Amino acid sequence: MRVLGLMSGTSADGVDLVLAEFWGGASDLGHRVLAHLEVPYPKPLRERVLRAMRGVKTRELALLHHDLGRFYAEAARPFLGQAELVGLAGQTVWHEPPQATFQLGEASYLAGALGVPVVFGFRAVDLAAGGEGAPLVAYPDLLLFGEEGKRVSVHNLGGISNLTAFLGRDPQSLLAFDTGPGVCLFDEAASALGLAPEEAVDLAEGGEVDQEALRAWLAHPYFQRPPPKTTGREVWRLEALEGKPEDPAALLKTLLAFTAESVLLAYRRFVGPVDRVLLAGGGARNRVLVRLLSEALPVVVMENPKVREPLAFALLAYLYARGEVNVLGRATGGRDVRAGQVVEPF
Repeated sequence: MRVLGLMSGTSADGVDLVLAEFWGGASDLGHRVLAHLEVPYPKPLRERVLRAMRGVKTRELALLHHDLGRFYAEAARPFLGQAELVGLAGQTVWHEPPQATFQLGEASYLAGALGVPVVFGFRAVDLAAGGEGAPLVAYPDLLLFGEEGKRVSVHNLGGISNLTAFLGRDPQSLLAFDTGPGVCLFDEAASALGLAPEEAVDLAEGGEVDQEALRAWLAHPYFQRPPPKTTGREVWRLEALEGKPEDPAALLKTLLAFTAESVLLAYRRFVGPVDRVLLAGGGARNRVLVRLLSEALPVVVMENPKVREPLAFALLAYLYARGEVNVLGRATGGRDVRAGQVVEPF
């Protein structure tokens, strides 16, 4: 089956689309990636998404929900006639487990544009089943990247940082959780300084880490909580960090050091030694962050770091269509569940 996966992450920078072919079931899965496309949000749409994460009126939220659905449908048009099924992550604008998780992007527009069923609502189903609604990609990670006899970690550096660690393809060995901020704080600071992403990386490269601020930020209680656990932009906001350095280069470098050190804390406290850390997500393109992590972890940057998450959502939809469990409670804290809802073509 050919499945199109769409992923919009907490960086809120656009949508990644992956067309993949799957065969077999969870026990004998095979796959190949056929195509990948990145479509950035137009600046006004991205600004609306970021505002929604801070809280907006009901009308604005409703309009954004449908406008994102139309945007996804337009972004997916190059795959018309190629996909038999779609897996839609949606744009998370609020994540507060166990009370709520909320994703925008009306799936009906995709079903109408492509003429195939669209599976969505994965997080909500897992939350209702007692989980945290994340990390949903843990089971796909194990099925797609497990290596016999190897302890591997697939680590995503999106707006929020999360990992999936496992031995071979044994579900009982799986450990998955959000480690804390990914690049959301760095991106927020870069935007406030009026810098493009690459300009911000260049500036950070020459900055000095403010050790006092770093120690204070690492004292956040989230880093002490054992997994399973998830977090979001609701917690990690620039305005919430005390003692921020005033020098822009020092601020940017310290924010990257904060992400790196919080990641390393997670491995030391909860994961232990691994043979390989496969880096994915937009943050895997941040050379300063990757260098900081590489000093202590066996890091390998994926050939295309933006493929992993949309590929995972394509697989979630594929397993759903086969009637198989696609989310493991071991990762999210709930029950093993066949997560998803479907809108049929019309």
